[in-house]
Amino acid sequence: MRAPPADLMSARLRFAASTLAATLLLTLALPPCTRAQKATEPHTGKASHPAGQHDATTHRSFADAEGWARVFDDPSRDEWQRPKDVVSALGLRPGMAVADLGAGTGYFSRYLCDAVGGTGSVFAAETEPNLLIHLRKRAEQEHLDVLTPVLASFDNPRLPRASVDVVLVVDTFHHIDDRLTYFRRLQRTLKPGGRVAVIDWQKRELPVGPPSEHKLAREQVLEEMTAAGYQLAGEPQFLPYQYFLIFRVP
Repeated sequence: MRAPPADLMSARLRFAASTLAATLLLTLALPPCTRAQKATEPHTGKASHPAGQHDATTHRSFADAEGWARVFDDPSRDEWQRPKDVVSALGLRPGMAVADLGAGTGYFSRYLCDAVGGTGSVFAAETEPNLLIHLRKRAEQEHLDVLTPVLASFDNPRLPRASVDVVLVVDTFHHIDDRLTYFRRLQRTLKPGGRVAVIDWQKRELPVGPPSEHKLAREQVLEEMTAAGYQLAGEPQFLPYQYFLIFRVP
């Protein structure tokens, strides 16, 4: 087979080069979300997408349980978190069932277990498996016999139906995606008269907590919970850096 003439080879090379250049220009001209549709958020493995109005303000990895334990269980936290006062304000009684949604390393666990006593139940719900391992070890070390670690899904707390008197949600509300759907589903876990307590960061500069862009204003939480079918039933005022909203289903 005879080789093509040199001028034809040169024309083919020029055409291929121009096609490649045009393709690169078109790719660079596309919006970043189009160029990286299959990109994932760091730490989570979730597909990248613009955050919606009712979606999480940040996605973080909590896989380093020991590292987060140094943050969540820092003894200095007690001064401003006032865990005993928080649990007292929930009005828990022996025999009640309470869920700690987004339990983290179990900072509130021992206080909740003490409040419901040996006849009660505490469900420590977490989406991070490493934190669940940490919670189980903590339950064994601290003899928290009524504590049950629960591996939750990002869109489902995986709590038993009609079994919980109080759900406590501390510094977790702003981590949840599609919150209206999530908290409507959460209603199914509540006993008649059950309550949901949301504690989260005031949206202002604070000496502790996440940056302001990761926080949700109290008014937005109240609006979303109302839209999800809840009614504000109480609002203790003693926390210096967080709002404390207690909701019921009307």
